[in-house]
Amino acid sequence: MSFDVRHDPSAQRFETVVDGQPCELDYRLSGKVMTITHTGVPVAVEGRGIASALTQAAMETARAEGWMVVPACAYAAAWLRRHPEFADLRA
Repeated sequence: MSFDVRHDPSAQRFETVVDGQPCELDYRLSGKVMTITHTGVPVAVEGRGIASALTQAAMETARAEGWMVVPACAYAAAWLRRHPEFADLRA
């Protein structure tokens, strides 16, 4: 499934809306280190791979920008363990 994930750098957030439900991944950027602090998907739309799409968008952006990543949120840490192709981004 594909989602229209948007990056809002001023809010330090990746977001999408699924079935009218806002879903987000929040981060803090300090220098060239992105710390993922929260991934949120409402119960009404969970289980569709939305959090994974948000996290992948964040990782792809980090790679494109030359950032390292600290997965401070439990979901992002688990996602990173399941996707070794992004292991080089771990700060």
